[in-house]
Amino acid sequence: MSQKPFILYPAIDIRGGQCVRLFKGDYAQETVYGDPLEMAQKWIQQGAEWIHLVDLDGAKVGQPVNDQIVTSIAADVPVPVQIGGGIRHMKQVEYYLEKGVQRVILGTSAIKSPDFVKEALKEFGGTHVAIGLDARDGYVATEGWLESSEVKTEELALRLADHGATTFIFTDISKDGTLTGPNIEATLRLAQTVGQEVIASGGVSRLEDLTDLEAYRAEGIAGAIVGKALYQPVFTLEEALKLTKEGSSC
Repeated sequence: MSQKPFILYPAIDIRGGQCVRLFKGDYAQETVYGDPLEMAQKWIQQGAEWIHLVDLDGAKVGQPVNDQIVTSIAADVPVPVQIGGGIRHMKQVEYYLEKGVQRVILGTSAIKSPDFVKEALKEFGGTHVAIGLDARDGYVATEGWLESSEVKTEELALRLADHGATTFIFTDISKDGTLTGPNIEATLRLAQTVGQEVIASGGVSRLEDLTDLEAYRAEGIAGAIVGKALYQPVFTLEEALKLTKEGSSC
């Protein structure tokens, strides 16, 4: 039986108008990599099939801050773009989708504004609305990872799947930006529990991490967001795509 290919999402985190990487989500531990649009073009040249964008300033203050950069990238690149960070209202969802963004990611609002998230899912469906689940010790973190909730990750995922969510992005905050390997066990458990597609995020440190994740494609791990490993670079996007395409054809 054929299945959808495993998708790699090169990450572009935007803060102060620049492409940056944080260590474990710590705003004080930041490395700057330059212009976000130029970085997007670089990933396209290496074969990117999607671009993953995060408005870090937006996530922190609770409303889009780098939205003009995001929409410029969406208009410029020939592949789908997804954006998370600071999206709290329907008008913001509509704005991004109208400007060519393929998918918006709702994270903090899933905890703090559940009615809005349900409305967005009803209006635009799982195709255009993904749920970002950023976990610390099994519980969902909010406000750009600055706050922790008392809601368990899998509990929230099940609740939102009942309202039409079909794509979840799972980040283990303790792994993000550390190059220590993704939390495959927690990612797989979430995919199996919710019965929907889960994109792994955080900690990818070597090509083998991608093949380890892809091995669970049939169980619902649909792709991986890769950041620091590409920026170091530990490996190139071209190498990663070649490997995952070979795996998908097996």
